[in-house]
Amino acid sequence: MERTKVGKRFIGKVAIVTASTQGIGFSIAERFGLEGASVVISSRKQQNVDKAADKLSAKGIELLAVVCHVSNAAQRKNLVDKTLEKYGQIDVVVSNAAVHPSADPILQTQESILDKLWEINVKSIVLLLKDAAPHLKKGSSVVLISSLVAYNPPPTMAMYGVTKTAVLGLTKALASEMAPNTRVNCVVPGIAPTHFVANYTSNDATREELERKALIGRLGTAEDMAAATSFLASDDASYITGENLVVSGGMPSRL
Repeated sequence: MERTKVGKRFIGKVAIVTASTQGIGFSIAERFGLEGASVVISSRKQQNVDKAADKLSAKGIELLAVVCHVSNAAQRKNLVDKTLEKYGQIDVVVSNAAVHPSADPILQTQESILDKLWEINVKSIVLLLKDAAPHLKKGSSVVLISSLVAYNPPPTMAMYGVTKTAVLGLTKALASEMAPNTRVNCVVPGIAPTHFVANYTSNDATREELERKALIGRLGTAEDMAAATSFLASDDASYITGENLVVSGGMPSRL
């Protein structure tokens, strides 16, 4: 599918995107950069950060690459500090980091796994924004990334889905708390065949079944999710806050 031509809505803006060295996070960072933003990318491993930085730099994107495990307090603070040190401002924060470490039913999930799901998928959002919020000025934007399974968690992604349900509620609560200077919205991706969901999309039969559920007749792409994220973060969405935007090709979500 040919990529839509992008505009230049983020010239002079600085955007932090967590977990942005591959998949949806990388495409979001790329989209912001192509639209003129200075982009701060991050993930847990230096080699992944370096590889993503090379790819984005080759496209002429201005960026800062920082190692950041979002459950690590010192690394979260460093992410914000390094951004301010280089660019002197933060205009957009996109929280994309998430884990899905177990396919066990909820009542059979180990406590350590429950803790990890909560720490990465929910708590880290709050703690990162605690560091970033004092530097977010009028007109700034936060975009959280949830998942279609937030609306109806399936058996193999049950507890993961519940954490993503929490992100929907967090969007509403933060939008109220951070208004009027900062808008907070949420992108709710359907199935996009990235590494994160490879177990569900690498099998042809499973993939075809998922495609049949989409009214558009195909799975999503990381670029689809990036387009929605850039819209919500941009001034084109200046009167939108506290909303959850489902990007699923018409797969069932809610009325």
